Amino acid sequence: MSKRSRRQKLPQEPQAATVTALSHDGRGIAVIEGKTTFVRAALPGEDVMFRYTSKRGKFDEGLAEQINTASPDRTTPPCQHFGVCGACAMQHMLPEKQLQHKQTVLQEQLQHFGKVQPSEWLPPLTGPTTGYRHKARLGLRYVHKKEKLLIGFREVGGRLLADCDQCEVLHPSVGHRFDALRQLIQSLSIYEQIPQIEIAVTETQVALVIRHLQDFTEEDLGKLQQFAKAAKDMETPGQARGDSDSQSQGDNSNQADSDSLPFYLYLQPKGPDSIHCIYPAPNTLLQYCLPDFDVTYDFHPCDFTQINPDINQRMIAQALAHLDIQADDTVLDLFCGLGNFTLPIARTAKHVVGIEGCDALVDRAKHNARKNQLSNVDFHVADLNEALTGDWATRTYDKLLLDPARTGADGIMPALTTWQPKIIVYVSCNPATLARDAGLLAEEGYTLLKCGVMDMFPHTTHVESMAVFIRG
Repeated sequence: MSKRSRRQKLPQEPQAATVTALSHDGRGIAVIEGKTTFVRAALPGEDVMFRYTSKRGKFDEGLAEQINTASPDRTTPPCQHFGVCGACAMQHMLPEKQLQHKQTVLQEQLQHFGKVQPSEWLPPLTGPTTGYRHKARLGLRYVHKKEKLLIGFREVGGRLLADCDQCEVLHPSVGHRFDALRQLIQSLSIYEQIPQIEIAVTETQVALVIRHLQDFTEEDLGKLQQFAKAAKDMETPGQARGDSDSQSQGDNSNQADSDSLPFYLYLQPKGPDSIHCIYPAPNTLLQYCLPDFDVTYDFHPCDFTQINPDINQRMIAQALAHLDIQADDTVLDLFCGLGNFTLPIARTAKHVVGIEGCDALVDRAKHNARKNQLSNVDFHVADLNEALTGDWATRTYDKLLLDPARTGADGIMPALTTWQPKIIVYVSCNPATLARDAGLLAEEGYTLLKCGVMDMFPHTTHVESMAVFIRG
């Protein structure tokens, strides 16, 4: 008997359910005949009609099709493609309620995995809830049955690309130009051999990194360069975004004014090392600024940078405030990337050491330190999940900043007895590993003083947070 034939047959008619809670991943939770059912697009307190999408041994899954009794937390999604596109999971929920949910998730994880709670909860860091995303990887696929090139993110719960005309969370210079991009790509000779476009947007630039599986013709290259040259003057649909509800949280005016930006065009024929700029000039880098700290960064469009520049600036300011850096402090910045925190810290501290596992990012960080005339900072390459060696690893430090990947920072815990920082600020993109590491820090004699969420990814279930630990 095939695997497919053993699957439980799904009811064809919509089913009634009362949703009582919300899962960590933003789905409504109902109990039907004693069995937990996760209902996408449903909120606690709602009576809904839903259709089953799968039945499993321990739980079932479904999609709400009709809301009979709506929660007061429900709102109209800002994007017409919500529910089809899988980039966002919570657009149907008020932004302030999304943040409350994320803080609840963080609190539960700290209690469950770390057995700790902060002495004080920090107010959430908030910013724009639309047009906030300045980095993305868009998939491309030509569908012959539709005679259309699809551009965007994957469908909800699927592997196929969603059929989207625009994206409200992307910066509008790209998110409101899907039709223009589609027309450009379909005009090229190898339009079926372009699987993705990487996007990077700054205050003054838009970079497109086009992955292509076959070589472009000279005519293709001419079309691409002409598109980039004309991009700044291209009309952008929906430039009056500032009049919409998208300004309900944060200030979107800076984004509305910058819908039209010059395009920088990069090609990627093979792996990441093959990426090269064809407009405006070879070896062109992008720039972003932190005006509060008088720091400017050069970066490659595929370097890791924060996708939400508004929250990034507020995050750095909050982290430095909690570190309480003094003029005679030495600071260790782990998982430092290209120096996003390191260089602002160097404006005040006596000396800063930044550690990162990627050679290219360390080279970029050193370049940016020179660019900003900062001589009180050193950068080193090290795998922070392995045994730490080098002179930097044997010193003591007054303050420590951690900004690890989703796997967390448990690998550095044995070195804390050597470093002995008085204050640790931990910037997290995964509440589960933050909670685990908070428990480990408690074993090392650190107290969780403050903690709070940061709305780096509005409308998604990603929980970004910041925690402050003190020794003793």
